[in-house]
Amino acid sequence: MPLLAAPNYSEGRDPAVIAALRTALDRRGAVLDRHSDRDHNRTVFTLAHEPFVIEPALEAGADVAIERIDMRRHRGLHPCVGAIDVCPVVYLSEEDRRTAAERATAVAESLARQGVPVFFYGDLATSGKRRERAYFRQGGLKALEARMHSGEVAPDMGPALPHKTAGATLVTARPPLAAFNIELETPDHAVAQRVAAQVREGGGGPPGVRAIGLPLERGLSQVSMNVHDPLAVPLAEVVALVRDLAAAEGADATEAELVGLIPEAALAGYPDDVPIRGFDPDQHVIERRLEDLA
Repeated sequence: MPLLAAPNYSEGRDPAVIAALRTALDRRGAVLDRHSDRDHNRTVFTLAHEPFVIEPALEAGADVAIERIDMRRHRGLHPCVGAIDVCPVVYLSEEDRRTAAERATAVAESLARQGVPVFFYGDLATSGKRRERAYFRQGGLKALEARMHSGEVAPDMGPALPHKTAGATLVTARPPLAAFNIELETPDHAVAQRVAAQVREGGGGPPGVRAIGLPLERGLSQVSMNVHDPLAVPLAEVVALVRDLAAAEGADATEAELVGLIPEAALAGYPDDVPIRGFDPDQHVIERRLEDLA
């Protein structure tokens, strides 16, 4: 069974840089999906291939990102600390978990050699508090640099301070998650923030749900989420919760967005009245896309 990877780059507005990233990543047809967002100023690619293809593809993408993305000029809604902000290697079965961790570590070593400090999160984290990406992202890259300067936090690999232009990178190996956003019909993003606070696990929401509330340029707001186990917490459950909480604030949940691919079982019972914009099951369901590689 192949491995997947979902590198997140802090560039969602420059078509030339996005195209260069895709060219670097798409070794032997490895790229299954590309999702770019101007508001977030972020692009997420989904790759799928054998481990010996995934690793050099991620390294080639890192070369482009380090050369062409300058975090000193970056502006966007999504919390981030680096040009290659997050680089997870994704395993689809427990049998591949160790291999995914080995490939993720090898990619981290390559980034460190290029002068980018790497922090392991999730299952690769070296302590409980380092499991969450928010631990490193709070306050953004400038805050992380100050914490590194003071000795509060040190990278797992690479230099003691961020790369001058590329910042830092967060790396892990994990099973598939759902990066899932729901738009609310209100320009008041404080509503989305209050909804997000109750949807996330830490606010009493379902286990493994991380959420933030954000403003959008179109006069809407967004609840931006990661659902860490979309098989245990299918998207229908998340939609129902967000819709109820938004309704209590006088706002409607109008449309959803999926970033990357998702396991088919995560869509069980999904409602028709909060459509996923641009969703095509033949393109965005992991099992169906992998059939094309078989």
